[in-house]
Amino acid sequence: MRTEFLPFSLPAIAEDEIQSVVQTLRSGWLTTGPQTKRFETAFGEFVGAKHAVAVNSGTAALHLALEAIGLREGDEVLIPTMTFAATAEVVTYFKARPVLVDCEPDTLNIDPARLEDAITPRCRAVIPVHFGGHPCEMDAILAIARKYGLKVIEDAAHALPAAYRGRSVGTIGDITCFSFYATKTITTGEGGMITTDNDEYAERMRIMSLHGISKDAWKRYTAEGSWFYEVLYPGYKYNLTDIAASIGIEQLKKCRRFCDARTTIAAEYSEAFADLAELSPPVWRPEVDHAWHLYVVQLDQARLSISRSEFIEALKRAKIGTSVHFIPLHLHPYYRAEARAPMALPRATAAYERIVSLPIFPSMTPTDVGDVITTVRATINASRR
Repeated sequence: MRTEFLPFSLPAIAEDEIQSVVQTLRSGWLTTGPQTKRFETAFGEFVGAKHAVAVNSGTAALHLALEAIGLREGDEVLIPTMTFAATAEVVTYFKARPVLVDCEPDTLNIDPARLEDAITPRCRAVIPVHFGGHPCEMDAILAIARKYGLKVIEDAAHALPAAYRGRSVGTIGDITCFSFYATKTITTGEGGMITTDNDEYAERMRIMSLHGISKDAWKRYTAEGSWFYEVLYPGYKYNLTDIAASIGIEQLKKCRRFCDARTTIAAEYSEAFADLAELSPPVWRPEVDHAWHLYVVQLDQARLSISRSEFIEALKRAKIGTSVHFIPLHLHPYYRAEARAPMALPRATAAYERIVSLPIFPSMTPTDVGDVITTVRATINASRR
């Protein structure tokens, strides 16, 4: 029996990040400045994108991306119902409408086969979410987007580093949005990044991220800068601080190592659960590189004498933390009213009743992983019908 609670997720912060923050604090430059620019450059090179724009959250990244493509009141954007609220709420900022689309039963990603039925003349974009770090079926999504003239804005909050058919997530759609929230594969505490190869989008997002002020306005406090600036558009306060960027620079250096650790844990879980008919491990299609932000199992409740909630409580009593990703949007009060046809989203509805996210983070020890496996197996074995 464990003596300490194992959280569902834990950031991997080490002395490198601490010293980087200390150096930034001592530099006297705390908000957006040289460290943020360093982080943007390093991130763009890491994923292979021409432009990278640092912002203060993944939600801000999505908002700026939609603003850059010119989303307007009355427009529609296709999004998966199996996602976090941020993916949809940014659409409503424009008085536009998020159109909810059902998921694939195995990856829980947006189902390309359901996209065309949801498209109307008002549709402007699609936001595929790479659920749990498994990239969406991007070839099919891009083909549909091209057919109907839609922009593709990838929500890659879970998907660093990930790839689809050899292409890095961050270089596939028109714009890609990443999150560096505390639970993500790398973190800056709060933060995000937008990547694109489109010069106009990059310029617009960079300007709009800081009050709509003319380019490189942050330099006005440096020796080569000027006090003069111009407000070109009514923008937002979405800039990332140098304090946060100094954490991100060090985290990015470890990104591949973090992913390797997550992949090892996922492989150990999948092997350990392979013989359990009552539980389905997440899939990993051969054409993708998985980021393993989440490890989501699906319970076959017809074979179990306990509910999903009781399964979670059993793990909690054994000091194993879990979570549920996600409550589909069409089941929330606001989006229940907004969804065109909630009953037409059966896969996400059914999956929600079965899904449980198990702990997966780089600093988990072999003992931690073994405790999760032992507890899950014991709970299943004790609860068979």
